[in-house]
Order: sequence, then C-alpha cells, then structure tokens
Amino acid sequence: MEISVEHLGDVQFEIRSRNHTLVVDQPVENGGYDEGMTPPELLLASLGSCAAYYAVQYLRARSLPLEGLRVRVSAQKTKGPARLADFQIELDYPGALDQRQREGVMRSVHSCLIHNTLLNPPKIEIALNDATPVPA
Repeated sequence: MEISVEHLGDVQFEIRSRNHTLVVDQPVENGGYDEGMTPPELLLASLGSCAAYYAVQYLRARSLPLEGLRVRVSAQKTKGPARLADFQIELDYPGALDQRQREGVMRSVHSCLIHNTLLNPPKIEIALNDATPVPA
C-alpha cells in the first residue's frame, strides 16, 4: 500500500491513493480553510470505516440486515508527546441481535486491520530526500 501527499499551499495537502484524491486541511482557527478533514480526523475516519467494514462483513455473512449501521469514533488529545489517546468505537445497529450475534460483531470489529495496527504499533522509519549536494 502506498499514498502520496502533496503540499497545495498554506496548510492544505492533497492525498492520492490509486485513483482517489482527497484534501486535508485545518480549521480556520488553525490557519486553514476548513476544506477537508485534519490528519487526526482522518485517523479516526480510518478506524471507524474499518470497524464498520468488518461489522458489515459479519452481518452480511449471516444474512442480517445492514441498513442503518452507524459507527462513531472518538479520541482524546493528550501531550507528552502530542498524540491521540483513549479511542472509543461505538456501533449503533438498529436491529436486534442475540448474544451470539453481538459477540460475533464485536469479535469481527476486533479483527479490523486499523484497530490491530494501533494496538501493535508498527516500526516507522523517516527519510528526508532533498537536493542538498553530497560532499565528495
């Protein structure tokens, strides 16, 4: 998997993945134009949509209704270092599920790729490629 991020100006960035494009921005009070989600909001969106995907896969496999499923994700900002903490995923399902189905949905959501990535932080390497000449 790979995405590219290009600076558009000010605090706006264009993210490209496969044939998809999205703009990331900041709220007006942070110097942006509020024309896109912030990076932390994208992280929450990624977690929420992944949880929803896994819940839908479970429901679909059991021929249970899918209409009306909603997922909300929240987190707290914290410092030392600055980060998001205390994520909470809340699923609202308008239908009735028995205990086995409820446990199945929960197990399914716990299998979410983004959820598991956050629980098992990956190694992150950062490289800077610039035009600085290398001394001979």
